[in-house]
Amino acid sequence: MARKKMAREKQHDYDDIPGTYVFDAERSRQGFGINMFCMSLMKDENRKAFKANEAEYLKKFNLTREQTDAILKRDYNRMLELGGNIYFTAKLGATDGHSFQQLAAKMTGSSQQDYASMMLAGGRSVEGNRSRSGRNAPSKFLRAGGGSKPAATKRQAKAKTKTKTKTKTKSKAKPKSKTRSAKRK
Repeated sequence: MARKKMAREKQHDYDDIPGTYVFDAERSRQGFGINMFCMSLMKDENRKAFKANEAEYLKKFNLTREQTDAILKRDYNRMLELGGNIYFTAKLGATDGHSFQQLAAKMTGSSQQDYASMMLAGGRSVEGNRSRSGRNAPSKFLRAGGGSKPAATKRQAKAKTKTKTKTKTKSKAKPKSKTRSAKRK
């Protein structure tokens, strides 16, 4: 099903990334109502009122018809496109009893287990995910499959090295000298 694209005031390079809606100042203004609705769900009485009559509760917020429909259909990708912030919209998911991982799996069209496996393996491949137009194609290095380890694995190895270095440094630390007042005595 093709989605109607919201007209952006100004096109940005990052608008070209497939499946990605960057939460910039324009989307923040556009999605103010969605985000305030989601933040209202932090209070138990608001969650109860929303669950009792969702459509009526949403009337309290300055939402467009598209935003209201996206919320009622739990179309999280559309909510992000219409200005929702992922951390705020996750509150709606939590209200429905879903974990962040369950939401992310739903948003990517995969099972929760497949999503978790993909993330543990370093995330989605950059191939085919750089741009819709092809103008932001991956570097020659990435296209050639260069490098012995995925970037996530390299970052993890670097983090382990830093942790080991800090541990060694702490264990070799000299005992503290006596305070000045103790030395004077």
